[in-house]
Amino acid sequence: MAPDRITLHQLRYVVALAEELHFGRAAERLGMAQPPLSRQIKQVEAHIGAPLFVRGRSAISLTQAGERLASRAAAILTDLDDAFLEARRLGEGAAGRLRIGFVGSSTFGLLPNIVKSFRAHHPGVHLSLSPMNNAGLHRALVRREIDAGLARPAIEDPEITSRRLIEEPLMLAAPDTVDLPATVDLRRMPDHTFILYPEWPRPSYADTVLAGLRAVGIEPMDPVHTMDLQTALSLVAIGEGSCVVPGSVADTPRNGIRFHTLSPTLGTTELAVAHRIDEQGVHLHAFLRIAQQVARRPLG
Repeated sequence: MAPDRITLHQLRYVVALAEELHFGRAAERLGMAQPPLSRQIKQVEAHIGAPLFVRGRSAISLTQAGERLASRAAAILTDLDDAFLEARRLGEGAAGRLRIGFVGSSTFGLLPNIVKSFRAHHPGVHLSLSPMNNAGLHRALVRREIDAGLARPAIEDPEITSRRLIEEPLMLAAPDTVDLPATVDLRRMPDHTFILYPEWPRPSYADTVLAGLRAVGIEPMDPVHTMDLQTALSLVAIGEGSCVVPGSVADTPRNGIRFHTLSPTLGTTELAVAHRIDEQGVHLHAFLRIAQQVARRPLG
């Protein structure tokens, strides 16, 4: 009785015999005895309903059906072998893609160092980087549009795990045309214009700053709202007001801006790396490990 289907092993038998055109050599190549190989070939022919080989006394040749099947089977097996190899490499973390979202302030010091270290250790992995605000990061993680996100503040969601990377003091970025001491008491600047970001959606980093200001008795009057840190710093540089920023931002000099410590302090801000709790990808866990290692080093 003909088999219900042809197995991958049987396809390999057909290809080996088609290439060797000798049952003994094909069986040796396949690591099996000759009689089982002959039976397997007969089963394939019975399933197809056509002879694949012409068996002569001194030689074997392919029928037209055998030539076509052997050619197509060889291509299929090559594709499968390539697919298995690719899957194995992905499982081992040797190749693939990782999608990372990040808030703009993470580019001051930490994110570039994480990216450099990850690419040095995993050169075969394509790292896709997308700037987003916290709300965008949260949405993209839920929709599985990114694999991980560097968020400020940490994302709170029962389906998402957040790991703190660094905690930084809040500092003041002020125009260099304003004569301010190295350490500033904002309570003595009641009419100062504050630039807050992002304007929406909320809650966001802007609410962290507002909470810090209110904790020391400051209620900003007519603050200037903008969408991101880079725009906020540009407005500071042209004298539109001052902006409360994470301490790492002060590590990068910028024309038109001076950075000042605050007394009393407005508190700290946390940069965290977030991912879905059900995400178990090899590349993601390598990224998380490297991110935490980099975060423990002093920033140069």
